[in-house]
Amino acid sequence: MFLGDTPIFSMMKERMHWLADRQRVIAENVANADTPNYVARDLAEPDFGEMMRQRSSTQVLSAANTDPFHIDANGSGGSSTGALLRRPDFETTPTGNSVVLEEQMMKAAENQMNYQTVTGLYSKSIGMLKIALGKG
Repeated sequence: MFLGDTPIFSMMKERMHWLADRQRVIAENVANADTPNYVARDLAEPDFGEMMRQRSSTQVLSAANTDPFHIDANGSGGSSTGALLRRPDFETTPTGNSVVLEEQMMKAAENQMNYQTVTGLYSKSIGMLKIALGKG
């Protein structure tokens, strides 16, 4: 089995690919900041729960109710739907361009921090494996 085939490393690799694609989309938005009728775009973030369901065909751990007054083990006790709501962009120029450079720069900085976090986690995981194998 290759290291990249393990679930945690393949998820980190997918996350880094998504972050690289998002950086490309943000750069396109910035490049088209003065293009008439250009609509700013963004990528939908991948769902971590769905990734876990795809990776695991069998349920490894399951929660159990040990007392009838505990919250339901299936998570139906909460009132939150978990849906992501996006508000429409009201800053559209008279030419029809909806790119807000400040917003794009904030997204680029957030994207960079997330990429650095994932690469740090990736290198720490490799370091742990090296230590476990006695090579670190």
